[in-house]
Amino acid sequence: MPDARTPPHRTGPDPGRRRLLGALLGAPLAATGLAGCGGREDDRPVEDGPVELSVFWYGTAARAETTEKALRLYSSRNNLVSFRVTWQGLPGYYDRLATQAAGGNVPDLIQVDDTVLAEYARREILLDLGGYVTDERLDLRGLPPELARYGEVDGRTVAVAAAQTTAALVYNRSLLRRLGVAEPRTGMSWPAYVDWAARVTRAADGRVAGTMDPSGDHRALWLWLRSGGTELYQGRQLGFGATELVDWFELWQNARARRATPSAALVDQADGGEPGRQLVVTGHTAASFAWAHQFPEFRRQTRDELALAAFPGPPAAQWPRASMYWAGFRGTRHPALVADVIQFLTNNMDAGLALGHERGVSPNLAIRRYVRESLADPGQQAAAALAEAVADQLGPAPGPPPKGHARVRALLVETAEGVRSGRAGTRAAATRFVAQAEAALAS
Repeated sequence: MPDARTPPHRTGPDPGRRRLLGALLGAPLAATGLAGCGGREDDRPVEDGPVELSVFWYGTAARAETTEKALRLYSSRNNLVSFRVTWQGLPGYYDRLATQAAGGNVPDLIQVDDTVLAEYARREILLDLGGYVTDERLDLRGLPPELARYGEVDGRTVAVAAAQTTAALVYNRSLLRRLGVAEPRTGMSWPAYVDWAARVTRAADGRVAGTMDPSGDHRALWLWLRSGGTELYQGRQLGFGATELVDWFELWQNARARRATPSAALVDQADGGEPGRQLVVTGHTAASFAWAHQFPEFRRQTRDELALAAFPGPPAAQWPRASMYWAGFRGTRHPALVADVIQFLTNNMDAGLALGHERGVSPNLAIRRYVRESLADPGQQAAAALAEAVADQLGPAPGPPPKGHARVRALLVETAEGVRSGRAGTRAAATRFVAQAEAALAS
């Protein structure tokens, strides 16, 4: 691993990598483990001559700019390889990917998140990267071990974190100063956080509520469960029952009774998670819940000064979490080359600088430290500072969520909305949720 403060200076193609690519592009891949492990997709010959890899991701124009810059760097060092890139916003992304998977024409390299990782791995859409990791052609030793583990499904590495993020509380520092209320802090308990939010509401004479109601937020529920030693999932089943969910809903019923949260209608409006609709930027609450890597977008939505803390509960309830992953298509004709591109995006200093922290902090710790010194965006600086502050306190990573996770998330939002509105009682709603969620996971 190069020293984080003295990155290798490369002005031209990498001769060693050119030799490797010459072998990959000009000869069949032997079935001896050179191309990876396990599947027949690794045994296919690679076409002679130049190769164009297709790449597909979701995100903003800023993400497209940084990603394409990093891919151009790869091509500048390996001029036999070019990229055909496609990107779009998150809405509709997985629908499009599902259509591609049904037709067997998934792009060679794709961006996914933990919503679909286990499902895609078990449907054998994703390339098994284990052989490349074993022989260190895909070197994950520079990643936090738990972050690398969060890309494994059934003991196989099927994806590599494109970045790491933190579940974060975004709060309005300007508002709190005007109200004379202390800022929330990382490590405060969930009940203490509700107390803090109620104080904010009182100080604002009810004009602003203290916090967004996260009762329908799976991230918040998951971390609250882990604070008590329980998981969201155990294998392919729920890791908790109706009793725990009743306790969770009653925590937020108490918050509503104390006016610590705003009206159900406002909370429902923000439940989708889009930064521009979050109540901390629309002026309805002093705090909202988000991913730390979204913080720059939150800052662009308001003139007030915003700040970050970790979610309530002990930092050990969190883990080194991939904001999203790079994964290869099992049916790619160039599996070893796809693994080499992931290696470059993960471990090359220049690529790390090009990618910056738009997706979150770099998965590679040395690159993360180096890139942080070059960050100019205050929002990215704050997100990087939060990641560093909690890094040594994080707990072990669970397995990625099982197939059905997307439906479970939607059910939690629907159930929480019913409880908030009074259409359903907590016990009946929790019991129904558990039954529906287990059915979704079993399907």
